[in-house]
Amino acid sequence: MDWPGHHSASLLCGERKFIFKDGKGKEFSFTGTKLPRKRNLILSALKAKRCLKKGGVGHLVSVVDITAEVPKMEDLDVVREFPDVFPEDLPGLPPDRATEFVINLMPGSTSVSKAPYRMAPTELKELKTQLQELLNKGFIRPSISLWGAPVLFVKKNDGSGAKVFSKIDLRSGYHQLKIKVGDIPKTAFRTRYGHYEFLVMPFELTNAPGSFMELMNRVFHDMLDTSVIVFIDDILIYSKDKETHASHLRAALQRLRREKLYAKFKKCKFWLKEVAFLCHVVYADGIKVDSSKIAAIVGWDAPKSVAEIRSYLGLAGYYRRFVEDYLRISVPLTRLRKKGEKFIWTDEYEKCFQTLKSRLVSAPILTIPAPGLPFTLYTDASGLGLGCVLMQGEQVIAYASK
Repeated sequence: MDWPGHHSASLLCGERKFIFKDGKGKEFSFTGTKLPRKRNLILSALKAKRCLKKGGVGHLVSVVDITAEVPKMEDLDVVREFPDVFPEDLPGLPPDRATEFVINLMPGSTSVSKAPYRMAPTELKELKTQLQELLNKGFIRPSISLWGAPVLFVKKNDGSGAKVFSKIDLRSGYHQLKIKVGDIPKTAFRTRYGHYEFLVMPFELTNAPGSFMELMNRVFHDMLDTSVIVFIDDILIYSKDKETHASHLRAALQRLRREKLYAKFKKCKFWLKEVAFLCHVVYADGIKVDSSKIAAIVGWDAPKSVAEIRSYLGLAGYYRRFVEDYLRISVPLTRLRKKGEKFIWTDEYEKCFQTLKSRLVSAPILTIPAPGLPFTLYTDASGLGLGCVLMQGEQVIAYASK
């Protein structure tokens, strides 16, 4: 039914008014309240963390270009041959593999059991939902273990001469590796809704990344550094041309199928000329900084505390190999991190802060090393520190300073 037409409703945008009539012809009018315009604020990670700790509600927003055509699996060469590698969800417990997650104990260790942490109502609601999902999939089970850790919520992006790239993101990668039977009780955790233990590798365990990398290195051992780079559950496939890439991509997907490892199609990218990988952009000419990450650095306001300095330098330092003389530029800022140093933001610090921003924005493209070709290392030492640049021919591979 056309509700506005049936009730003679009208919206007067200029007056912020909505008018309609009921079945007896009686007119009703509602006027909106003009809200004060609020300025969008950019918060540092530390400020956001404090806000969440005080009970603030956070939302993860993904901005998608709706004008861009979303590829379908059946339209992608090679990929269409492997629909079983891209299920909508994990089918259940992973198969038995040569690699299992093992939890070794220090001699003399005893079981550890702690009471559950206090949680906000919104966190309890999410906890209950996730417990039920994990139970339904068979990833956890009720436990009577003497071990019991409290639950901690972590709130949660989907080669040389290479010109064609594909990136595969495994679906809940850690949950695709079983825990050794004898170590299952050690994964027990306590909640107000019960005591459970994992049958698959959970997130946030100290040795989890290493164990998963062991599995991935075994699966792709003969393709590593020739056509495949793996970092935990991210798989980058690269080739010199489309024909070779079809062969490399098919080989990678065949291995995932054989090992019953599953990927999330919506987070995978195929047949690209450049690809974002580990906060860098890789393409035919080399490696460059990811502009989306640099935008966060450029938009950063002048730090107002030692904690904010540490946070800023941590992010900027990730790209230090792109910046010549990084140490010389940043050393005044690092002095502010020293214990007992009084935090006073001077013109000298502001100059260093802006110079570092400028260098990161104009960071050069670094060449991907070519196997078999000679390297040249140029060094420059001073009383301040050591700087160097690694090159192949006239191409810069990386800068370093200490």
